[in-house]
Amino acid sequence: MENHKPSVLIVDDQVELLNSLKRLLRKDFSVEIADSGFAALEKLQQFEFSVIVSDQRMPEMDGVTFLSKARELQPDAIRILLTAYADIEATIAAVNQAQIYQYISKPFEPDDFRQILKNAAHHFNLLRENKRLQEELKQANQRLTTENIVLKQQMEQHLDLGEFIGSSPSILRILKLVKKVKDTPTTVLLLGETGTGKEMLAKIIHYNSNRAKNLFVAQNCAAIPDTLLQSELFGHVKGAFTGAVKDKKGLFELADKGTIFLDEIGDTSPALQMGLLRVLQEGEIRPLGAHFTRKVDVRVIAATNKNLREEVKKGRFREDLFYRLSVFPIELPPLRERREDIPDLVHHFIKKYSKRIRKNIAGISNEALQRLMQSPFPGNIRELENEIERMVTLADDGAVLDESLLSPRFFDTQNRPFTALPSSGSLKEVINRIEYEMITQALKENHGNILRSAMQLGISRVGLHKMLKRHQIDPMAFK
Repeated sequence: MENHKPSVLIVDDQVELLNSLKRLLRKDFSVEIADSGFAALEKLQQFEFSVIVSDQRMPEMDGVTFLSKARELQPDAIRILLTAYADIEATIAAVNQAQIYQYISKPFEPDDFRQILKNAAHHFNLLRENKRLQEELKQANQRLTTENIVLKQQMEQHLDLGEFIGSSPSILRILKLVKKVKDTPTTVLLLGETGTGKEMLAKIIHYNSNRAKNLFVAQNCAAIPDTLLQSELFGHVKGAFTGAVKDKKGLFELADKGTIFLDEIGDTSPALQMGLLRVLQEGEIRPLGAHFTRKVDVRVIAATNKNLREEVKKGRFREDLFYRLSVFPIELPPLRERREDIPDLVHHFIKKYSKRIRKNIAGISNEALQRLMQSPFPGNIRELENEIERMVTLADDGAVLDESLLSPRFFDTQNRPFTALPSSGSLKEVINRIEYEMITQALKENHGNILRSAMQLGISRVGLHKMLKRHQIDPMAFK
């Protein structure tokens, strides 16, 4: 059937009338005919119709019965009943059972008949368009509801964030930089080792800025495959790839007028880097598989523990994107370079986890605090937080956290924090030996549990798996 004309199905047991009506309507409609209700039901299984016209008096199946069945198969089609009799009961039945749009008495004027069908087809189009708009509105409301719930949760989380803990010169310098940049649209690049609090600082920038009432969204760029990451950030259109069954809004659209935090930006692919450059230069995104772009107003905060200058030199990171990202760099120092902040952090985490675990912890002993102060903390703040959570979990209600609750590694580092290194071998060999010892120690303490060992070491689970493979360490041996 021709797609650009309204489609109509005419059902009548008089074949001459059917052919006559088909000739009358074929200029304006795509017409199918059937000489019985059963033949017409087969047509309804094959084609979609805008209008269905049926005679009332037919053998085997009358018009009201047929139109009732047609309504079940194609409820949106406009139904019209033809009758040559003053059959009031049949007309009432058609209105009630088949919910007809109109009935036409025979004989009828051809021009009047054609106009009625045009009106019916127009009515069908209006109903379809209204249905489509209602569905779009429903989806938009669902998205808005979801976004409002996320925003409310984020605002509640913000109230529990507290201050960026510490009063060392390096932290005070960072807070001064935050104060200067928070209300600007300037892109911020957070630099520092894993576990130094880059996402925490990104949230502080957002929630103390003029964008605080809008969404803050975060994405770890190293956590998912490239194609999926592009879809997460920029969205995709239906059919962009296998499984893309409908359009999806990306995080950049969700964060419009807000802030997006891109962690591990140094691990992005060239294709994704090109998309990020477009956002920063033009303020627009291109959904995956789309032939159009969308404007967005998003504050970008990126973070990495890599040396992006070196990545640029090695050809793994776009130079133009590097300069766009590093307009306002802020470097977070490792915990070993701000040891004077450790007591404040310790007391903050004791308070946090005492409340969460519902224990009354009376504080921490001077001996335990001294051991924490002397630790190298390769996992930085995250490692310290995990250790305090562990100590609070192990402690009795009302107790003081003492040395007996510390992990064994803190006793090892007490006597040789930086001096007990191998005395021979290349730098690479020495680092490999230290890495091997720290991994095996963590596996011993956590009985071979990969996730807890990775958290203790301040690295990702994927990163630990790679190291285990490189050192040929079997975690099952520590179970």
